[in-house]
Order: sequence, then structure tokens, then C-alpha cells
Amino acid sequence: MPAARATQTRSRTAAPDDAALIDNIRLLGRILGDVIREQEGAAAFELVERIRQLAVAFRLKKDDKAGKTLTRLLNNLASDQAVSVIRAFSYFSHLANIAEDRHNARRLENEAIDGTHGAGTLDNSFEKLADAGVRAADIADLLQRAWLSPVLTAHPTEVQRKSILDTEHAIAELVQERDRLRAPYDIARNETQLHQRITQLWQTRMLRYTKLTVADEIENALSYYGLTFLEQIPRVYAELEQRLPGHDIGSFLRMGSWIGGDRDGNPFVLAPTLRLALRRQSDTALRHYLREVHALGAELSTTTLLKPAAPELLALADASGDKAEHRRDEPYRRSCVGIYARLAATLKTLAGGEPAKYVVVPTTPYANAEDFLADLRTIETSLLAHQGEALANMRLRPLIRAVQVFGFHLATIDLRQSSDKHEAVIDELLKVARLEPDYSGLDEAAKQTLLLRLLNDARGLRVIGAQYGELVESELAIVEAARDILKTYGRQALRHYIISHTETVSDLLEVLLLQKEVGLLRGTLDDGAVADLIVSPLFETIGDLRNAAPIMAAFYELPGIARLIEASRVGAVPEQDIMLGYSDSNKDGGFFTSNWELYRAETALVKLFDELRARHGIVLRLFHGRGGTVGRGGGPSYDAILAQPPGTVNGQIRLTEQGEVIASKYAHPEVGRRNLETLVAATLEASLLHPSKAAPKAFLETADAISTASMAAYRKLVYETSGFTDYFFSATPIREIAELNIGSRPASRKATRAIEDLRAIPWGFSWGQCRVALPGWFGFGSAIESVLGEGDDRPARLALLQKMHKQWPFFRTLLANMEMVAAKCDFAVALRYVDLVEDKRLGKRISAAIQAEWERTNAALDAILGTPGRLASNPSLARSIEYRFPYLDPLNHLQVELLRRYRLQKDSGTVDVRVQRGIHLSINGVAAGLRNTG
Repeated sequence: MPAARATQTRSRTAAPDDAALIDNIRLLGRILGDVIREQEGAAAFELVERIRQLAVAFRLKKDDKAGKTLTRLLNNLASDQAVSVIRAFSYFSHLANIAEDRHNARRLENEAIDGTHGAGTLDNSFEKLADAGVRAADIADLLQRAWLSPVLTAHPTEVQRKSILDTEHAIAELVQERDRLRAPYDIARNETQLHQRITQLWQTRMLRYTKLTVADEIENALSYYGLTFLEQIPRVYAELEQRLPGHDIGSFLRMGSWIGGDRDGNPFVLAPTLRLALRRQSDTALRHYLREVHALGAELSTTTLLKPAAPELLALADASGDKAEHRRDEPYRRSCVGIYARLAATLKTLAGGEPAKYVVVPTTPYANAEDFLADLRTIETSLLAHQGEALANMRLRPLIRAVQVFGFHLATIDLRQSSDKHEAVIDELLKVARLEPDYSGLDEAAKQTLLLRLLNDARGLRVIGAQYGELVESELAIVEAARDILKTYGRQALRHYIISHTETVSDLLEVLLLQKEVGLLRGTLDDGAVADLIVSPLFETIGDLRNAAPIMAAFYELPGIARLIEASRVGAVPEQDIMLGYSDSNKDGGFFTSNWELYRAETALVKLFDELRARHGIVLRLFHGRGGTVGRGGGPSYDAILAQPPGTVNGQIRLTEQGEVIASKYAHPEVGRRNLETLVAATLEASLLHPSKAAPKAFLETADAISTASMAAYRKLVYETSGFTDYFFSATPIREIAELNIGSRPASRKATRAIEDLRAIPWGFSWGQCRVALPGWFGFGSAIESVLGEGDDRPARLALLQKMHKQWPFFRTLLANMEMVAAKCDFAVALRYVDLVEDKRLGKRISAAIQAEWERTNAALDAILGTPGRLASNPSLARSIEYRFPYLDPLNHLQVELLRRYRLQKDSGTVDVRVQRGIHLSINGVAAGLRNTG
């Protein structure tokens, strides 16, 4: 895109620290424009340039005439022209993201050089801890018992193909290289390579022609391990070791995954899928170890002619089978030859793969990762005993840490299924066994009584030779696969069985019974049973969140449950994972109420588990199901963790990473490490510096009042307004998103148009596309009006809200996220989508209600924050959004126009595939431009 004829001229209006960012955006835009001219011709180039100029004039210069000209031009484009323009602006958004990621990495590098440490860095956190008098021993003690896990999930908002991601990674590396170049020849060569890669990008199909499979999702996720996790996580540990010399740092930071184990609403995740996920994960980990061991052997050229070696190391070398004469005096290399051979055999056994390098002497595989780790420790011990610490620090110690973290399984996969599926399985098992003809028809008390009796019966439920339905066979096959996987890949391969829609205690007992059926639970509750998988409830809706603590209290009051959890512990202490859902609670009650009910549920659960910890030593770990959009719990992770209620972190936290947010956080190694460090920093601060006292009573009462009024306003619109569903399906691209090949999971849990059945992810994604982002703010304006009232005490009430914003991290973070959403909304664009509603009166009525609430919300933010307009406290983000908007406008406008054409064509039965393709491309481009839309 010829966004910068004067590529090398720095923007006069940009802040000095943004000048390099603007230069990179302009450079990439100019090269994209050159590629368009070469590939599509001068006419296509001039069309794109004309549209760009009009969009900039309309958006930045407020030129209404330019806006009208732009509208006429876009409406009259032929389908082929529209697709070409959409591709141009979509790719520009992708390239702008690359430039921004590099800018973020550059800022980190400059901070390191200057000695300045921004919030969310380990340096900043350790300074805070030191100032507060927290000792190194206290930090190390916390990390020994901590558990921090980002969990990658596959959801239908990741709109990028892996081919696109790979090409963009190559472009990002060239942009990074450019910062180090000084010679004109090198700079010119770099620009030539950028031109080549952007040409590759232009000629690569952006969309999938076939539905994304779970296997595709597995491979996409694994690509981030090679890019970031396998190398950067050991670096995070190394930085902690440097700050805590003399202290052993526990392997508390580990990766998790849902991909291959999450069956809730996804009929394509089956037992073979789970086995495939572990094979591919194991293959990724083992191939990394093989590369590192091969390189380690090349580096450890130490000869016994100059330095002796420990007897254990010499024995390891002799056991390698390496008889090469030229390595006879190099025991470390010989040891690596043997280790490599055993790893190669392990790769063959666990993943069915062959190593890239020649195996000198074939041998037996490792039984487990601990045996591999023991061999590496043997090398380390010998090096440390013979002045080889510098050699150990180069590659060996990062490898040791990688093995401690990733084992042979790479990431811990969670199993997840909906509670109604478990109930149906138990119902059929009991019916066939003639133990209960209608389990589903029993009341909750009767269900609990029956399930406890069965958990205390040593016999299984399945009848040999009986025929069971597909659901029973499928679900039992999953837990049988889990049993086999734990034996094959180790205890950390699977840890949690998450129960979606947990509404009763029997939902938890049913999963324990399923574990018992396949041997994952051994013994009976009466005599001290042991379960291999932690039964983890997921509380999602507003009602479920309110019942979370009572359900868990009732669960632990049952005979034998506390003893089961104690006996089933994996680490030093027994643990109970509880997952909290941000998405469905938002769709149920709106943005503020969702966050408030989550806060209340966490507070109640902490109080309950303080008692359980005192009596049984059971530790609570909360798992936050956060999405990409603010409406689904998205936003800066650092602020989100610090905003948790007192006592809820305590070194224990898991959180999901979803959709295109994974790419934005972890596709670049330096940015990825910073995001990992941010999670660690926030966990340390929330655990060791977080206030222990609850928020003032006035704060809590006011938040409760805001929540009540906000939920009423939200539900009145979404669930009580006649015609709202028709409006939503017409004024957003939800129907077309459901057709995209961007996820293996259906957009709706059931074949209906009911908002209740629609998955929260496409619900939020659709509102983001049309620039309304309703789940991220609706109801707040009405709630603040209600709380402030009209009386003489209105100023005092406003002062209280301002005090809450200043002093309460929960309220401050919530408003910051809402402000970010508000800055990305655009009702001038949104009104274009309203024109798609056939019933014009309906469209006008509902859009007017939405816009009125939007104006109330902005007025509320202005009053509480004390600043008119959005992002006054975040000028960098404000500039980024301002710069992006002119390039998003044509995408949104063309999306509306093509949606109109496509829907008319569908009604007539003759669909132009170019129109459909253009819509899907525009969805990709808008998502890339807004970034956190998933």
C-alpha cells in the first residue's frame, strides 16, 4: 500500500519513540503498493491508492466530501475489484501488526539498555518486592509451590492460515534485522528480501477452502513452541535464577492445552484425536531435545587429557556404545552420542518418528523424561566438579530446564466435556446394568446418594457384551485413552477434567464415576480412593457463578471427598482447580455484571478454601477462561491478574490464551518472552504484594448496585426486546462467520438461532466486526445513571466512583478495558450494518437503543475518569488506533456492501463465489486490524 511515498521521512506528528514504528509501517506499506502494481497492474494500484487517500482524508481530516466520494466508489466496485481492494487493506493490517510487534520488542530492548523498567517486567517487579522488604527466600519459596500455566485453546476466531503465519514470521525477522543494519548495501538487500516475502504473502491464499480440522489446530498451536516456548521459557527461568542466586527455582511455569482434549460442543474431538495430540506434542518436544543434544555434543569437546571427568560421567560415556577412536578422550561427546541414540529410540516409540541426524549406535528408549533428565544431570555434575560451569550454562542448563518443564509430553492437555453429556452416559450405563431405569429423572439428592454408593462399590458398571450408544462408547474411549496416555507420556500429560456447565454436586461425582469405570480412580471413597485426574468444575453463567462456592462446599462435605483429593495429589500439596468462565457469563449478564459476579465468586471460593486448607491442606487454583475480546475477559494480562480479589492468586493461576491473541503474544520470540515474564511478574506481585484486606464496604455495595442495574439494561435489550435476534443476525456478519473455515467447532451448540445457544465466541466476534463491540460495554451507562441519581447527593456519589477508580484495582482495570473497547468502536461504521436489516423500523429502533446506551456509557466514562474522549492515559494505543482506522474503513464498508450482495444472491439461489470470498477476506482483515477481536 503506498501509504508512504516518503518512506524515509519520519512523521512530524508522531512521538519520538514512535518514529521508528511509523517508518516501518510506511516502508512495508510502500513495498506492498509496489507488489500490487507488479502483480495486479497499474489500474489496481491506482484504485487502492485512491481509496486510501479518500479514507485518510475522511477519517483524519474530517472531509465529508471525501467520505461521500469514497462511499460511491466502494459501492460501485465490481466483485473482482472489491476482492483486490479487500486483500490490499487486509494485508496492510497484517503488516502494520508486524511493525507494531517489532516496535514493542524495540521498546523492551531500549528499556534494558537504559536501565528503565516498565510495569509488568521482572526488573520492575523485583524492585517493588525489594522496596516492600520481601526476601529472596520468600520469592523462591513461593515459586517452589506455585503453578502458573498459560493454556492454549483452539476457538473459531483464529482466522490465519499457518502458511500466512510462517510468511509473516519471515517478514518480522527481516524487519528486526533492519534495525541492526548500517551499510547502504545491506539495507538495500534487506528491502529486496522484504519485497520477495511480501510478494510471497500476496500470492499465498489467505483463506482455507476446507474446514479446519482438529489436527490442523494441533499443528498451528505446535508452531508456537518452535517460535517461542521451547527456547524462551528456559530463558525466563534463567532470568529468575540470576535474580535469586543460591535458591532453587521450582518449575512452576508450564504450558497447558485444550487442543485435542476439549470436546464441549466439538463432535470432532474423539479418543484418536487425543492420542494424536499427545503424539504430535511428544514429537515436538523430543525433536527439540535431539537438536539440543546434538549441538551439546559439538560444544562439549572437553578432553580428559586436560580435565578429568566424574566416574558417573565416564560410565555414561562407556554405556553409549560409541567406539569411535577419535572421541576416546572426549567422554562428554560420547555421552551425548548415547543420549541422542536413546532419544531417537524414544521418538520412535512415543511419536513414531525418525531423527534428523544419524544414530551411531541404536539402543533402547528412555522409560520416562526423568531418566533422560538424570543423564543430563550426570553431565552437569561432572562439569561443575571440574571447572566447567561456564560450559554448563551455555546449553546444558537451558536444556535441563526444558526437560523439567516440557517432559516428553510438551504441554498438559485438559479434558473438557459438558455436564449433560456425562449425565447421559451415566444414565445409559445404569439403565443397561439394570441399576436405575431413569437416572436423569432423579432429583439431586437421589443422584448423589446413588453415585456415592457406586463410588463405594468395587465393581464396574459396564455389562460385558452389551451394546451401548455412540455417546457412551465415545466418552468411555476418551477416558480409556487418558489412562493409556498417563502411562505412556507421564503424570503431567493430563491433569484436569473440566466439566462445562457445572450446576450441581452430582456433575462432579459423575466424572469421578467415569474415571472409576476405566481405572483412573482406584479404590473406594470409604477406603481412600485415588484419582488420576483433578475434577475441575467450570462455572459459566451468572447463576452458576453465584452457586460456585455452595456447590464446592457441598462437594467437600460428602464423605471421602476431601480424603480423595489429599490422596490424589501430584505435587507437594493437594490441589483443586476451579475454572471460571468469562464468555458465557458475559453473554448471560453483560460486561459489568460478568466481571462483578466473577469477583464475588472468587472471593467466596477463597473463603471456603481457606477453611479446607486449614483442615486438609487443599490448595485452590483458579483457572480463568479469558478470551481475546474484553467482553470475554481479554485485556492486558498483567492488570487482570493484579485486579483479582485478595488471596485468589497465591502463586496459583491458569488462564486461557485464545484465537488471534496467541499469534499477537507469542509469534515473535522477544515479544513472547515479555508476555511470559509479564505473567510471572503479575503472579509474584499479586501473591506477595497484593493487599490482604477486602475492598471497602462502600465500594462493594456500589459495585453491586452497578451490576444490578447494568444486567437489567443488558438483558432488557438482548433477551427481552422483540426482534433483537433478527436484528443481530442481520446487522452483524454472524451468519457468514459461521461459514468460515476458521475453526473445527460449530458456531452454535444447537441448530437454532437462539442467543442462548450461540457460542459466546462468535457472538463477541460478530459485534467486533461491525465495530459495536456490544459485549464489552453495554449496560454500564444506564447503571451509572441509576447509581448517580438526580438528588443533591449526586456529586458525592460521583466522587465515590472516582475514588473507586483511583483506589480499587478491580474497578480501575474494568474501566480501562472498557475504555479500550470504546476507543475501537465506531458508530458511523456500525450504522452501515444497520442498513442490512430488512425491517427498517426494527433496525432503527434497536440501533437507536444501542447508540443511546453507547452515549450514556461514554458520558459515564468521561465523568469517572475526568477526561473527555478515550485513551487520554494511553496515548500510544490512541495513536495506533487513529492510524489504523482509515485502513479499516474501506474493509468495513466493502464488507457491508458484499454482505448485501451475498444475501440477495442466496435468496435468489445464485451465489457469486467471489462475493463470498470477499466477505471472508474482509473478516480476516478487520480482525487483524482490531487485533483483540476473538
